Amino acid sequence: MFNCLIWMSVLLCSCIADENSIRDADIFPSSPEIERGSTLKLFCVLGKRYTPHRNASHIIWKLNHELVPWENYDIVNETVSSITIHNFTYSKAHVKCFTKYLGKEQLLVHTEVKTGFPPETPGNISCIYYFDAKLTCTWTSGRETHLTTNYTLYRKMMTEGGVTLPNTVRSCQNKTESCSFVYPDTPFSSSFCFQVKAENVLGEASSDCVPIPMEKIEKFEPPEILSVKKITGIKQLLTVTWKMPEKIIPSQDLICQVQYRNLYSNSSEIVTVPQNSAEKTGSCNLTALWDSTEYSVAIQCRSVESIFWSEWSREKTASTEEKAPSEKVDLWRVIESSHSAGSRSVYLMWKPLNSFPPSGRILGYKIQYFPENHPALKMTNNSTDEKIILLLNEEAYNISITAYNSAGNSPEAILWIPSTGEKTSQIVETVRTFTTNEEVVVEWIASEPEVTEYVVEWYEELETDPFSRSWQYVSNSTNWKTNKKNFKPFICYNISVYPVYGYKVAAPYSVQTYVQEKKPSEGPVADTGIPGKNEVTIKWKEISKDKRNGFISNYTIFYKPEDGKELNETVNSDVLQYRLKSLQANTQYTVYIMASNEAGGTSGEPKTFKTLKFNKEDIIFIALPVGVSMLFLLGLWITCILKKHAFKKVCWPDIPNPAESIAVEWPLDTSMNNSFLKGVTPEAKTIDCEDISVLEHCFPEESQEGSLLMNCENHVSECTDINTEGMINGDKKILYNEENEVAKWFSPSMPYIITDQDIRSQMHSVLIPAKEIHPIEMLEDDLCESQQTSIKNEEDDNEEVLKLEDFSEKALFNPYLKNSVKTREFLISENLPEHSKNEPKSQSAVLPPFQQNVAGQSYITLDMFGLATAH
Repeated sequence: MFNCLIWMSVLLCSCIADENSIRDADIFPSSPEIERGSTLKLFCVLGKRYTPHRNASHIIWKLNHELVPWENYDIVNETVSSITIHNFTYSKAHVKCFTKYLGKEQLLVHTEVKTGFPPETPGNISCIYYFDAKLTCTWTSGRETHLTTNYTLYRKMMTEGGVTLPNTVRSCQNKTESCSFVYPDTPFSSSFCFQVKAENVLGEASSDCVPIPMEKIEKFEPPEILSVKKITGIKQLLTVTWKMPEKIIPSQDLICQVQYRNLYSNSSEIVTVPQNSAEKTGSCNLTALWDSTEYSVAIQCRSVESIFWSEWSREKTASTEEKAPSEKVDLWRVIESSHSAGSRSVYLMWKPLNSFPPSGRILGYKIQYFPENHPALKMTNNSTDEKIILLLNEEAYNISITAYNSAGNSPEAILWIPSTGEKTSQIVETVRTFTTNEEVVVEWIASEPEVTEYVVEWYEELETDPFSRSWQYVSNSTNWKTNKKNFKPFICYNISVYPVYGYKVAAPYSVQTYVQEKKPSEGPVADTGIPGKNEVTIKWKEISKDKRNGFISNYTIFYKPEDGKELNETVNSDVLQYRLKSLQANTQYTVYIMASNEAGGTSGEPKTFKTLKFNKEDIIFIALPVGVSMLFLLGLWITCILKKHAFKKVCWPDIPNPAESIAVEWPLDTSMNNSFLKGVTPEAKTIDCEDISVLEHCFPEESQEGSLLMNCENHVSECTDINTEGMINGDKKILYNEENEVAKWFSPSMPYIITDQDIRSQMHSVLIPAKEIHPIEMLEDDLCESQQTSIKNEEDDNEEVLKLEDFSEKALFNPYLKNSVKTREFLISENLPEHSKNEPKSQSAVLPPFQQNVAGQSYITLDMFGLATAH
């Protein structure tokens, strides 16, 4: 039958497509909904536009973009093609019809196929009745259909025999699992039954008609609390008053529940109170409550017959009658050092004990204090804060604090403040802290086991406000635990343990701790100072406490020479300078310091320095000999200045002047103006002992009376053994222009010969400054001729001519010169005539014995050379 209907529809669509040609193609059925797992059958019909070039054989089908296999195709006629898909389980799918002609696909038409299930019988019907307002019923639909399903709720009036009364059926429809009748279609009756029908394209299902009495499903609005208050003079009691809603089924008994709870607890209590519906208000007393405690109250009510309670009313709070605080406050203090005027600040802080139940609202605190030795000097302060600063003198004080409210005062909390100079005993010997996953643990050892109470105080190390400190009393235990959340990570805390005996507090034991560490936020900055040759002292400052993030365990100094290998040295945390040794001289180094804690290390900025080429020892080693030498020379020079005359007498003694001798009378006509060297200028300062030219005698052979006297004033310096020619050429002061002419003055047969060795031995180390050259006296008859000589001075570029003048008088015999020398040597100049050069340059002759007072004996001696100084 169903297939016949499908074929008839196909033929009808085909006829419509052929006759009207309104659409190019059509698909049937359009938007089908079938039961999941059944067979899907669809038809695609071509319009006249595609014929005669195309027919049903050109139609192809696709399911969700996938080609449907050819075995599912069926050609109905030239314009109709169909597909059949068995066990179709898609919840939703798209089917498309195409034509394929000359290799090209063209979409004709498409549709969406949905699958689902027929509805099941609804069940669990329940209703709620709001008097003169609304009747709402709900049910369960069973299995999900996945298709559009409509629900219809029927309300029927039934007789006691279960027969439905005519004209009493009311219905409401909805697509969900609930439906409501609203006023005025909400009559009150005890004979209603309720039925639900569900239907979709696959079928329908109806439930049985379930009788539900209206009084059993009544629910009304919550009551309104009018007041919750305490009664003066009666403790631990609150009175609650409320008002009932107006829309309630009349002439029924009611029941109400009063729920209350204190604000310090999550649990609540319930009191049941019966009430008549005729009463518009209700009340009850809540007893056995806590003193000075705030309570929250709520109420709900229902009919005695109904199964539904009203919603809870809005909560209202009130507090019970107060009583005086039963516990003393938790008191602590921080004592600052004495001021210059002898006073000190004592910071008092306290916190109310968390007593349960609490005593009530604290109105304030009364602080009393007096010197221990003067109780009559008691002073009182009041405060609403939980802290105060007292300015006390250096005496010991007793301090007490009480909390008060409207009912009275709490017990006193007493604390003793020691005098400034008083020393308390050290009872706590050691303190250890450590952390677990969730807690911070402090343990300590006490030397006096009779002490049973302690105070653990903790605060941030950088915190300067005494009121920011935390504390806790510990009794009958030597360890304390607290949650890790009470401490900040990466912050150093000071933890102190104070023993308490009676009202007195002993000396604390303090430690520092971190609950969590991380590596320092910055590293230390190195200061290289002044480097040495092979070492340098590295200094640094401690990292600021707020950037350590943990306990510094060590410092590591990294240093690296230029183009060298990096080295390092590690020192303890208490070392703030280190000397690097065995460095390379005159080398540039890079150095930086890393500070480390348990979590890691952080390095500071690198610094560079360069070692010295010489150190102090090298400089001293070089400078000391130089300094000593300079001091020696300076001392020698000063000594020479101070002892000039003494050295002169020792080294250059005065030679007696024969002219001034009284032993012999000298001729007065001796010419003092016959200067042998008149042209010598003051600039010619010295004539070496080697400047004496060799003079061969020009006296007649028979004459043995010739004397040559040369007096030179000289300054003594070191005279070396230099050959005659070198000294003559080096001094640049030539006694005569032509040595050859000088040689003519003397006769070759002169009987006196002065050897070069004798002159050198007697004139060794003597320089003769030439300022004045005294005339040489000779016998006038023995001179061959007068000879003039010239001297050229190359240093001053001036020519000085020294003339040898004729001696006009005959030199007399001087007995003073008797036997002064026996052997003499004359130096033979290289410029002498050839006949002179052939003679021996040095010849020695033994003089004949001299005879006293024999006239005609002449001498040339070195003893006659005088010493003179330049003026």
